[in-house]
Amino acid sequence: MFSLSNIGDAIMTTPVLQALHAGFPHTQIDIVGDRRSSDIFIHCPYRGRIFHKNKRGLLRGLPALLHELRKNRYELIVDLRTELAAYLLRAEKRLCKWQGKPYGTHAVERHMGVIHSLHGDRPIPSCIVWPGGDDENYAQQALRGLGGQNLIGIGPGANFPGKIWPRENFLRLIEALRDGFAAVVMLGDEKDRGLSQLIADRSALPCINLCGKTTLLQAAAVLREMTVFIGNDSGLGHMASAVNTPTITLFGIGQPACYRPWGDRARWLAGAGRRIETISVEDVVSCLEQSRHGSR
Repeated sequence: MFSLSNIGDAIMTTPVLQALHAGFPHTQIDIVGDRRSSDIFIHCPYRGRIFHKNKRGLLRGLPALLHELRKNRYELIVDLRTELAAYLLRAEKRLCKWQGKPYGTHAVERHMGVIHSLHGDRPIPSCIVWPGGDDENYAQQALRGLGGQNLIGIGPGANFPGKIWPRENFLRLIEALRDGFAAVVMLGDEKDRGLSQLIADRSALPCINLCGKTTLLQAAAVLREMTVFIGNDSGLGHMASAVNTPTITLFGIGQPACYRPWGDRARWLAGAGRRIETISVEDVVSCLEQSRHGSR
């Protein structure tokens, strides 16, 4: 299966992976992924090999990747990324985007549409990631003494300034929620660490800043322990939903109808005029309260 590159995009391909496993339960599935995101597949119990392109190589590594893949003959190739590569490999059957019948407008529904001829009218699986035992041990150590308590996970960063909710809003949100939670856990990569520390230093609740300190799967294991995750439009929201943690994603620019986290416990808010700063703290608190009462 050809997966996608960014963390959130890759997670949104995991329903296809699960559906393929359901249809071919005794078959291992090789995955062509990206080095930034393919760690999410490491502990998948039915994966075969994970292949990467060397993007610094000739033609961004595509010829070398195809050469390696052509050593195998596949029963089925599912290409969610390209329109050409599947036809340069040896396979009995190929399913590509142009052949698909999307189930809807969301990225998960479009990916699943590629295998519509196999999946039919069955329900679309949830997204999933697979933390390992070492990742779960990391989470227990990082959250030592907080087990069983209500914890807020917060992802304050994103890959573009227009996707970042103002830090003062995060601080006011923590203040508004302080009576219902024991602590805040900040998650993100190294570039988010400065922003998260500014929030942590003024937080009304005890705060653990894990930005830049976790692998993808360690972050997933930590997110599994959260009562709720609240963050900007980034891979963390997709990861939280994939470990079945309730999540609220804040959108400014972006297309929540297409790229919101997939799952029954995933909610979102979109700023007026595609401006994330127009989402108020009161909006987020209200969304959280509605989530707890099971309404939309």
